[in-house]
Amino acid sequence: MKSLHRPDLYSWSNFNPARNIDFNGIAWIRPDGNILIDPVALSNHDWNHLKSLGGVVWIVLTNSEHVRASKDIADQTYAKIAGPVAEKDTFPIPCDRWLSDGEEFVPGLEVIELHGSKTPGELALLLEETTLITGDLVRARKAGSLTILPDDKLLNREEAVASVRRLAELSRVEAVLVGDGWPVFRDGRDRLEELVATL
Repeated sequence: MKSLHRPDLYSWSNFNPARNIDFNGIAWIRPDGNILIDPVALSNHDWNHLKSLGGVVWIVLTNSEHVRASKDIADQTYAKIAGPVAEKDTFPIPCDRWLSDGEEFVPGLEVIELHGSKTPGELALLLEETTLITGDLVRARKAGSLTILPDDKLLNREEAVASVRRLAELSRVEAVLVGDGWPVFRDGRDRLEELVATL
């Protein structure tokens, strides 16, 4: 796994040829048990690295399209899975906990519910007010700038734009770690405001 902008954050990726971008998994390493977010499949090297860092106790999924390798990882590690409450009745795998807007999943990790994306109630996660972790709605096809899903993938463009505006109002965001594409490690709020200006 690759070290990110904080010593307690790591990422690993699978390249998607059809979309020509990386799909990213995030690991937050913490004394009370490590958390994976939208995990893609782990290579043997990444498995060994994760084990050396203490394994995993929770997997958080931002939406049903990002189940990815979570069930396999949970089956091998006994990790619990959390998902968006808006998809509770239709989620493709069992979850141990359902997350809703404004909830603090664990100390320092706030849940933000987005609307209008390709699944109901997609989640974004705000880590200690400065690192924003997004699922599908906000992504980055090109390094250094953010974009959103194409209009034909959105359930409701007006609601999606409102959700992005809400993210851009988070005053202390420095980094934006996207599920799909390139992460932004500095001036994250500026990149979000630039994105809003294009919508």
